[in-house]
Amino acid sequence: MTALNDQPMTDTQPTDEEIFEAHVGGKLSLGVTASLADPRALSIAYTPGVAKVSSAIAEDPSLAAKYTWAHRLVAVVSDGTAVLGLGDIGPSASLPVMEGKAALFKTFGGLDSIPLVLNTTDVDEIVETLVRLRPSFGAVNLEDISAPRCFELEAKVIEALDCPVMHDDQHGTAVVALAALRGANTVLGKNIANQRVVVSGAGAAGIACAKILLAAGIGEVTLVDSRGIVHAGREGLNPVKEGMAGLTNGSGLRGGIAEALRGADVFLGVSSSQVGEDLIASMASDSIVFALSNPHPEVHPDVANRHAAIVATGRSDFPNQINNVLAFPGIFRGALDAGARRITEGMKLAAADAIAAVASDDLAADRIVPSALDPRVGPEVAAAVAAAAKADGVA
Repeated sequence: MTALNDQPMTDTQPTDEEIFEAHVGGKLSLGVTASLADPRALSIAYTPGVAKVSSAIAEDPSLAAKYTWAHRLVAVVSDGTAVLGLGDIGPSASLPVMEGKAALFKTFGGLDSIPLVLNTTDVDEIVETLVRLRPSFGAVNLEDISAPRCFELEAKVIEALDCPVMHDDQHGTAVVALAALRGANTVLGKNIANQRVVVSGAGAAGIACAKILLAAGIGEVTLVDSRGIVHAGREGLNPVKEGMAGLTNGSGLRGGIAEALRGADVFLGVSSSQVGEDLIASMASDSIVFALSNPHPEVHPDVANRHAAIVATGRSDFPNQINNVLAFPGIFRGALDAGARRITEGMKLAAADAIAAVASDDLAADRIVPSALDPRVGPEVAAAVAAAAKADGVA
């Protein structure tokens, strides 16, 4: 998950005492929409009145969408194996993050959501749990689940459920990265079809970024993991990377990050590996650098700016913050508004275009995406995603 705000290193940085105090008792509570002010109101909201509603749903299960909250409730699901930059910290320690995610859904998407942290890392057990709970929610946001398990889990949950499912660490990052690249290219007058991008990191976010860039028509993707450039015939590739090897590296490059970055137009970092200044300097002129590792970017923005035309990070204390909160609230809101059964590639591309469109009114080298707090983003993304769902035939 991308943090909403890595606070600037200034006197306004919150103290540990403030942080822990804000989390006492958690960050969520249940709101009540029905009146319980008097005995009559109680008899309507609960027994005996509620029995009439339950009986009607029993006769026509589709009425649950109208008379319960489940149809628009998002389950935020994690096993705690890849939490922020903390790694495998387990389900209980991941719960504050999932509560935060639920708060973002409500604030930026107007959607209710509930955190579900599961005390298992077995993919089939997680799928079975969600299948059994399906009547209780309308969509699933998978969160902070380690690679490569996350790819198998997302695919199996999508197959098992008849509702929108998305692993945000993969697709939220990818959507906002594409939107940012569109903004950067508009500022620089460049065409995505003529660019070669180096994606550093072949985990959840890296694979998804590579895929959405290919779907958007990028000229070429060079995917790099801890062992070097991912290419056909390289030994030890897992099935996901093997599949990507057939889609990327059209130039047939071999070697590591140094060979990959030489002459590249775009660097997109989603790993913790540090990249030296000399490697950024070896990129093409007017290069674009997205150093998204948090809290320590792959290359410090001040260093990258010596050589790149546009630089972005995942942090709020530098310009051009690439933040998942620009994407996932609107994507899920749009999917649920449309009654979508799936979140398609077309819906993700539409979300990226909507984010880029919001930024287009005030584009500059240090403003290639909207602020994470821009209230226009959620509704615009939701409308675009809903329209794409109908166009893709999943609504």
